[in-house]
Amino acid sequence: MTVGEACRLRIRALCEERGITPNKLSIISGVTQSTLNNILSGRNNSTTVSTIKKLCDGLEISLVEFFDCALFAELEQEIS
Repeated sequence: MTVGEACRLRIRALCEERGITPNKLSIISGVTQSTLNNILSGRNNSTTVSTIKKLCDGLEISLVEFFDCALFAELEQEIS
């Protein structure tokens, strides 16, 4: 799994846990709907930490909480 895939799955899981849609997350975080759609669809595989931080602020969690997930413990080496 790549970092982009892990971020996408984590964002989806957090939305589901909180019972919010990606559209609602976009509104409460200040991340544009198109940016969030690109992340969730896989068109953007290099999400910035700044964008993740905004999403975390909207979800009222820290970056540590976002990345404290088994998804990030099993990432592939991305350097070829």
